[in-house]
Order: sequence, then structure tokens, then C-alpha cells
Amino acid sequence: MPAMVKPPNLLYGVEEKPPSWVVWLLGVQHIGIIAIGLIFPVVVVQEMGGGVADAARMVSVSMIAAGIGVMAQAWGRGPVGSGYLCPQLCGPSFLGASILAAKTGGLSLVFGMTALVGLFEMAFSRLVRRLRVLFPAEVTGLIVMMVGISVTGLAMRMFFGARAASPELREAEILVAVATLAAMIGMNVWSRGRLRLFCILIGMGLGYGLSFLAGVLTPAHLERVLDGAWLASPLAGHPGWSFEGALAAPFLIAILCSTLKSVGDLTTCQKINDPDWKRPDLKRIGDGIMANSFGVISAGLLGGMGQSASSANVGLSVATGATSRVIAYAIGGLLFVLAFCPKLATVFAIMPAPVMGATLIFALSFMVVAGIQIIMSRMLDARKTFVVGIAMIVGIGVDVAPEIFHTFPHWLQPVFHSSLSAATLLAILLNLVFRVGIASKAGVELAPGRTRRNMCSPSCSARAACGARARR
Repeated sequence: MPAMVKPPNLLYGVEEKPPSWVVWLLGVQHIGIIAIGLIFPVVVVQEMGGGVADAARMVSVSMIAAGIGVMAQAWGRGPVGSGYLCPQLCGPSFLGASILAAKTGGLSLVFGMTALVGLFEMAFSRLVRRLRVLFPAEVTGLIVMMVGISVTGLAMRMFFGARAASPELREAEILVAVATLAAMIGMNVWSRGRLRLFCILIGMGLGYGLSFLAGVLTPAHLERVLDGAWLASPLAGHPGWSFEGALAAPFLIAILCSTLKSVGDLTTCQKINDPDWKRPDLKRIGDGIMANSFGVISAGLLGGMGQSASSANVGLSVATGATSRVIAYAIGGLLFVLAFCPKLATVFAIMPAPVMGATLIFALSFMVVAGIQIIMSRMLDARKTFVVGIAMIVGIGVDVAPEIFHTFPHWLQPVFHSSLSAATLLAILLNLVFRVGIASKAGVELAPGRTRRNMCSPSCSARAACGARARR
């Protein structure tokens, strides 16, 4: 990976090596966010009527797959890895398809279909560099922004302590969430140096303590930690693999949405690490998608849930100013340890909901703003305005009025399962439609006496006055 200048807002750039103790603490901080995604395999097992043992095993194996994915992403050599710190977690894009597979054929069908579409993502990674027309700045920026918006509902429910079975608000949980978020923001905005580096970790620690004092975290939760085994293998008892052609469509849509989301996340990684960033480097993005496919295939083969690039962790890197890829290896190592040590993994499994909500809101704030910045990095004409505006309105509409989309044909349901997938696919389609009629040739007319050396650029606002005129 070529050397690049470190942006002034970063404490540790992508190629820098922080002190070892800093690296490991930052790794723990990132795992705090990754742990939030571990709720998805639990939901899949519960929906199929499985037991606690199946859920625990699937969670632990998902950690192993996430560890493989984050280290492959940071590798950045040959065709594997972008060379950036871009962790993976259990992808919400896979949730709907995985639940459908679990109800249809059990966990073996979930694992088989996950491994299969991981191979599709691997193949797609080799085509990305030839598809630049699909990923202009307005589309990639919209994807990044919608990543944050799509998780808003989950983050707000956790922040305010609302639950489906009991939606009323709980004052104790709100106080914990507000205090946790205030601590994170305060240390990030008004502190410098290492306090900023560990603002999430310190905020989480405060949140755990306040949760215990407020009764949100009970002695029963602590007993779960104490009763957990120090060592156990999650690889035993694998149910095998099975496949079902009828489930190909929902899983392909899931992996496509996950892959396009990764394009946005990796674009953000490029932008925050390069002060001279102009446009996405699709070659390195393709290598990054290849690394993501390692996480997905590993999850399918070993018995976990499909993995996606974690936008919240990318946002955390921006917030703390630490994007060193060395941190990725600490994250991977810690995930392996947690997968084989249930006692330590339980510490993250009992994370109070208000602490999760505060952490998500903090990290995703940076993703939403990063998406807006990418969109506005190019001048928006009428065509681009409609691409961004219509896709965003429909995407948000999926969350605001989901009942409308429930009446759509069955084969379209996976597309409108989330605001992210709907906005992403619609933006790509509209981008292709609105390209119709754009001239593919450009010419320059020079007034007498003008030469190429003193000619204004086509983008110069004063080109009419100096005699150079460009037409497109």
C-alpha cells in the first residue's frame, strides 16, 4: 500500500504503530461495538425455536469469523484486503434471509447458504473496479449516510429502553444512556490525546457502573459472568450444511446489500485517511470486498452468521482519531480469545441496552456526516439531486411506513426489508437511468492567441473571459 500523508485530525494514521497497551485497549473498545451485532444470531436461533446452547455456539463462531475478516481486511497485500482498519460484525443485511432459512431447514441451511453467497461476494470483488459507473460520489455517499440512518430505530430503542413487549420508557435507563453519551462526547470534544482515544471505553465503563447502581444491570447478570466457563470450544456440534434453491434470491440480495454497504464503508476509510482524497479507489475497494468475503465464507463453513463491514466501528475510528491497521490484529486476536472463553464473552453479552444505544448514536453520528460530505464533494446537478433525493426518501419511507411495502410482491420483499437495501439499490438504478442523454465527448475551443499552457481548465469559472470555452 503506498504511503500517504496523515490527516491532521488523526492521532495514529493507518500505517503508524501506537504503543502496545494503546493498541489492545483500542481493540477492546472496538469489540464493545462489535458485541452489539451479536444479538442477531441469538434472534435467528430464537426464531427457529432453538436453545441457548445453539445461540451461544453461533455467537462464538461469529466472533471467529469476524476476527478472520478484520485481519484479512488490514492485510492489504495482493488481492486480499484494503489495508484499512474496517472491522466486521454480524450483518443486519443477513438477518431476514437467515431467519427464513432457519425456519425452513434449520441452522444447516443458514450455514450452507451463507457460505455459498460468500463465494458470490468473492467473485464480485474482482468486478468492482470495472463498475465505477455504478459508484459515483453521490451514490457512495448516500450508502454511507443511509447506513447510519438505517440503524437509527435500533439505537433509539436501546437508548430510551423501549422494548417491543413493553414499549414504555424507563427513567433509569434514559439517565444511564444520557450520562454515557455525555461522557463520550465530552471526552471527545473537550479533551486531547489519550482521553480522546479511549472516550468510548471510558464511557462504556461509566455506563456499566451506573447501570448497576440504577438496577438496570442486576446481580443475576453478574452471576452469568461468574458461572461462565473459562475455556470451551465453539466448533463442536456443527450441524452440517444444506442448500435450497428457493432461498438463493433472498441471500443474494442480502450479500449484494452488504457488499454495497462495504463500498461505502471502505470509501469512508479512504477519505478519512487521505487529506487529498478525490474519488474512491475501486481497486482497493475490490480487495477489501475480497477480505469481507473471507469473513462470510468462514461464518458459513464454521457455523456463524454472515459478516458485514461495521460502519459503527469506522465511525469510532474517526471519533478517536486512531485508524492504524495494527489495531485490526488486536481486534482479531481478542475475538478469538473471547470465542473460546465464554466467561469473558459474557461481559460483553450482558452490556446494558442504554449503553449500547449511547455507543451506537455516538459512532453513527460520524457516519451520517461522512456520507453527507462525500455527497457534497461533487457539485450536484438536477440528475444527481433526483438520484440522492428519491432514493433517500424511499429508504426513509421503509422505516416510517413499512406497512406500505408489505403489500409488494413476495420476490421484492427482501429489497424493502430495510431502508439501507431499498435506498442503495434504488440509487444505483436511478443513477443508470439518469445517465441516459449525458454526452460522452468533450471539446475545447481556443480563442486566437491562446495556447494550451495558458489555457484555463474546463472547470474555471472565468473561462469565458479568458477565451477558453469547454462544452460537454
